[in-house]
Amino acid sequence: VQLVESGGGLVQPGRSLRLSCAASGFTFSSNSMRWYRQAPGKERELVATISSSGGSTSYADSVRGRFTISRDNPKNAVYLQMNSLKPEDTAVYFCNARLHPNNWGQGTQVTVAS
Repeated sequence: VQLVESGGGLVQPGRSLRLSCAASGFTFSSNSMRWYRQAPGKERELVATISSSGGSTSYADSVRGRFTISRDNPKNAVYLQMNSLKPEDTAVYFCNARLHPNNWGQGTQVTVAS
C-alpha cells in the first residue's frame, strides 16, 4: 500500500488549495477514502470521507461548506479542494484507505498565514 499526498503549500487566509493523493498497492475502487490532518501538538483529525463509488461524502464540522472531497477511481486518486482557508486549517494533511487504516503517506504541509 502506498499513499502519496501532494499539493500543500503556504497560502494567505481566504485563498484555496487542492490536495491530491495518489494511491497504489490495493484495490482503490473498493475502499472508502479519508483525509485527515494533524496540527502541531494536536491529535490527528478526520477531515473528510468519500465512499468507494464517490456517491457519498461527509465532513468535519470545522470544514463543512469550505472543503470538498472527490475521487477518480480510474486514476486511483482522491482530492481535497480547500476553499476559504483559515489559519486554523494549518496542518499536515494525510489520505487514508478504510481497509488499510495503518498505512499512511508522508503527508503534505498546508500553512495558512498572512
